[in-house]
Amino acid sequence: MIYNTLAHYYDALVKDEEASREWVSWIESELAPCDCLELACGSGEITEMLALKGYTMTALDLSEEMVKQAKSKNLEGSIEFLCQDMRHLNNLGSYSGIFCLCDSFNYILEKEEIDAFFHEVSQHLKSNGLFFFDTHSLDRLEEFDSEYNETGAFEDGCQYQWSIMAEDDYVYQDFAFYMKDKVIQEHHIQRVYDPKWLDEILSKYFDILKVTTDFDIEGIAPGEKYFYVCRKKVQE
Repeated sequence: MIYNTLAHYYDALVKDEEASREWVSWIESELAPCDCLELACGSGEITEMLALKGYTMTALDLSEEMVKQAKSKNLEGSIEFLCQDMRHLNNLGSYSGIFCLCDSFNYILEKEEIDAFFHEVSQHLKSNGLFFFDTHSLDRLEEFDSEYNETGAFEDGCQYQWSIMAEDDYVYQDFAFYMKDKVIQEHHIQRVYDPKWLDEILSKYFDILKVTTDFDIEGIAPGEKYFYVCRKKVQE
């Protein structure tokens, strides 16, 4: 299971409070506080911020270790956390807003699964409910055409190596954690989808209200991420 070891060091590696506030502001600009579901919530940084803003949050992640990290930030227990696959929501009800943030969408690797995922999300949105997600831009494939490498050490003395490489439509991330008595490795694969194709599949289940690049650039443009705001389509 990925994120077993990485979960313990996730915030130390990638936590960015300013970026998290931007995600929250993006959601606030389109959706007032209401009942919401966050898919693949990770360490719960954005989840907690939204809860403090008045959103009633249910959040899930496939990694049990990530869920533990997220729960540790919500000491008052106001958020319902679940450990489960974001592609299977049959045990859940309907929500006014559903979010899939921070590249989590890109862990879905098959086109057939994308269609099924969008359908599943739409089935768990209330009438006029909104679906927010972001995805790697096509520029990320070019950015990581040459391998990126980062090394460092955490406060507990554990050293790490982090490499990112793109090939075809995929982004590969490899982590090595050098403990005192062992080395633990994690291998992550994400897939980058053409936005024109995404629009075609999304339109089966949603009305696409807004697409921006890197939060504030209208439409599809050069950048790191595309941001989608979609409304559940009225069934005829």
